[in-house]
Amino acid sequence: MNDTNVSSIVLDRLTEEWEALTPEAQKAARYVLENPTDVGVSTVREIAEAAKVKPNTFVRMARQVGFEGYEDFRAPFRDAIRRGNVSFPDRAKWLQEIGKSGELGGLYADMIGATIRNIEETFAGIDATRLKAAADDIWNCRQIFTLGVGVNNANARNFTYLASTGMKQFHAIPRPGSTPVDDLAWADDQDVLIAMTCHPYRTEVIEAVKLAREQGVTVVSISDSPASPVILNAHHGFVIAADTPQFFPSSVSTIALLETLLSFVIAVASDEIVERVERFHQRRHQLGIYAEEPE
Repeated sequence: MNDTNVSSIVLDRLTEEWEALTPEAQKAARYVLENPTDVGVSTVREIAEAAKVKPNTFVRMARQVGFEGYEDFRAPFRDAIRRGNVSFPDRAKWLQEIGKSGELGGLYADMIGATIRNIEETFAGIDATRLKAAADDIWNCRQIFTLGVGVNNANARNFTYLASTGMKQFHAIPRPGSTPVDDLAWADDQDVLIAMTCHPYRTEVIEAVKLAREQGVTVVSISDSPASPVILNAHHGFVIAADTPQFFPSSVSTIALLETLLSFVIAVASDEIVERVERFHQRRHQLGIYAEEPE
């Protein structure tokens, strides 16, 4: 049984025991029923203050409905928060609690908080219309060059690999032993370049984007600022949030955006792409690439 169901059972138990509760315990129970997410992120003193009762009232209420105390009572609600079944403001309180625990608790909370915040900020600034416009250009072009260097090289190649299960015209650049500008030598207005770089911006990516524009290539850029040189030179520019407590920029938002963009490409594509993906994986099964499940 998942944590959401367990917390719902706790709420049901409160309503079943309602008549047996004292008036003060009913005040506590009413607050829980109306604000269940507060249970998982509040200490007994905090929630008692919010409900305008004494802390012992919550302890007695928890025991009356079958728990050893308030901490035992709120455990299912805390687990639901950890599994992402509540809103971000409530998760923020959970992160504050993590930050107070253990030697590395602060770093753990900072990393989780940055990851959640980056995803939310990225997609808050991008709408489906803009993604669809980029996806249409990608699907209708002759070939797509996906450019990333440094940490973004792996992101570009992962995107190209996923796309290649259904489409043949994707190329990750720079190719081994080559440079981005050489790989774009024969690209023109029938092609698309997807380029990504975050501050400090890589000069080879900036120069490749400028060259692609000069050759008539449609440019889709991903970067961490609307003032980024690759965004300023893009036909379709997407700003991602990449803040992190670690040294290097976070790739979480970049990967999430690329996966979303690819899903849009598949959505605007013809039915043929679905058949290609199915054939691709059938071939893998036939060649024994996948470990087959025992009968």
